[in-house]
Amino acid sequence: MVQPKTHRKVEALKKGGRLIVLGSGESGTGAALLGKQKGYEVFVSDKGAIAPEYKKLLEDAGIPWEEGQHTEARVLKADLCVKSPGIPDTVPLVQALVAQGTPVISEIEFASWFCDATLVAITGSNGKTTTTLLTHHLLTQGGLQAGLAGNIGNSFARMVAEDPHPVYVLEVSSFQLDGIMAFRPHIGVITNITPDHLDRYGYQMERYIQAKLRLAENQTGADHLIYDLDDPVLSENLHPAELAPKCWACSLEQPLPEGAWLEGQHLAIKTNQTENDTLLMSTESLALQGRHNVKNTMAAATVARLLGIRKETIRQSVANFQGAPHRLEPVLKIHHVQYINDSKATNVNATYFALESMKAPTIWIVGGVDKGNDYSALMPLVREKVKAIICLGVDNTPIVEAFGRAVDLLVETVAMSEAVKVAYKIAERGDTVLLSPACASFDLFENYEDRGNQFKAAVKAL
Repeated sequence: MVQPKTHRKVEALKKGGRLIVLGSGESGTGAALLGKQKGYEVFVSDKGAIAPEYKKLLEDAGIPWEEGQHTEARVLKADLCVKSPGIPDTVPLVQALVAQGTPVISEIEFASWFCDATLVAITGSNGKTTTTLLTHHLLTQGGLQAGLAGNIGNSFARMVAEDPHPVYVLEVSSFQLDGIMAFRPHIGVITNITPDHLDRYGYQMERYIQAKLRLAENQTGADHLIYDLDDPVLSENLHPAELAPKCWACSLEQPLPEGAWLEGQHLAIKTNQTENDTLLMSTESLALQGRHNVKNTMAAATVARLLGIRKETIRQSVANFQGAPHRLEPVLKIHHVQYINDSKATNVNATYFALESMKAPTIWIVGGVDKGNDYSALMPLVREKVKAIICLGVDNTPIVEAFGRAVDLLVETVAMSEAVKVAYKIAERGDTVLLSPACASFDLFENYEDRGNQFKAAVKAL
């Protein structure tokens, strides 16, 4: 629950003043546009280059900016700073702002100050994009005017400024939650917590866990929190009795009196105590297959029921949903070999889900920027399902050391076109070629989308 002192501070900051925005990407530009609209004196500062599309938006709005540097004297005059989630808290300029008492917040926090909409916020190490897209699909199919924002599409702040909605479905990251003061979703979802981004948290898992759990920090008894009961980190660290919101568990392992669980081959959702409230859906009817996607569907359907979406609408909508790009995305079948793009798997846990769902002998393309990965959890699946490994990265040493003796064939490559050509030569009828890197993309690609798009282009070029 938002403390009275914090509430008073937010109310004072909302009245205007000098707003410095650090970072000029989607979230930074969105915050700047909203700040200008609300009467702040806005200045955008980016140590890198500002993309032409964002420069034009800032200039059209009359917002001054700088690129290639941070003019410290100007930045430190801020009454309020909105920081891009990509900028660590350890940056000296950020620490100087904090030391002088200037609030440094995230764009989702800033946007929430000027928004009375119902907020659904979804976080987690894996599955949050799919769950966010599916939740938005269920709500819009059910007749709600729901906006989709956060880590997907437009920033939350820009939508509040330019395209307000009565409901928002937000994908939020731990970095965004690091910068909240009063951000309060009516419904929060934590899909799971597994090691990720530990380089930003001093390689301390506890700090990363606490960042994710901040989703519920300001919720009240009128709010809801949906979580995965089977997730060992959540079951150990999330204690429903100690939290203000009503907590709803999802489980594949055990039946529950309420929440979401499996009854044989059916997914069951119950969000109140009436006898006929339970929604049943055959797991075979779900558009998204695999155990992890049953969990994602459980969470999204629970949100939809809490917001009053009819059972039949949910049944139809989960059956016709189109999944997220770059997440177990079928690309093409060539000579009876299926090529699958799972570029969004930027950590070990996401790749675990991908390998677990493979039904055919798999040629696995893996590698990139290793974020302190422990690959041991993948070893049983690699021994069972993977016939060859193609490393794709500037430094493939961790992959080679982890799996060099687990498969008969391991090949190192440094370009997507090369990796796909090697896979094509190795693959036999009935095999699957899976790009599921388990690593960040920034050594060879702009981002995971660029990596996935290059994979799709290379496959189509075959």
